[in-house]
Amino acid sequence: MAKEIVDALAMKRALTRMTYEIIEKNKGIENVVLVGIKTRGVYLAQRIAERLKQLEGADISVGELDISLYRDDRHTTELKQEPVVKNAQLDFDINDKQVILIDDVLFTGRTIRAALDALMDQGRPQKINLAVLVDRGHRELPIRADFVGKNIPTAMDEQVSVYVEEIDGKDGIDLKKLA
Repeated sequence: MAKEIVDALAMKRALTRMTYEIIEKNKGIENVVLVGIKTRGVYLAQRIAERLKQLEGADISVGELDISLYRDDRHTTELKQEPVVKNAQLDFDINDKQVILIDDVLFTGRTIRAALDALMDQGRPQKINLAVLVDRGHRELPIRADFVGKNIPTAMDEQVSVYVEEIDGKDGIDLKKLA
């Protein structure tokens, strides 16, 4: 049985707070681009970009990153090819940009490691910051988020599910004990 731990309003507030933190840390949004990790990270990046436009009056580039070929948990027999990121994923230059990498949940850090590899294949950013809606702990790699919507301490036998209106028909975050 899943328990709602963050409702739509609290999720909106967390994203707004993260947006203000991004502006403050970067002293504005000049030279900033957002890159969402597929799938839900892309929608969160788009929402942050909309809020940045409301607050700063400027459009900001938003890209999406598919890191599936960069994951270290796929078997070598599954794919015989070298990981390749399609150039069309990012339709803007990230060289010398301040990239904000956005994902829904930070857990072991392996997804973020894969995303960093994928980003570096796209160019050489000036700086990369990480924004996550939920940090649930249990890191296996030395990775931490610069912008966190909610810290939700979890047990290893629990699952955090983020829902976004664009895919799931609702916004919110649930916590479920795995069987």
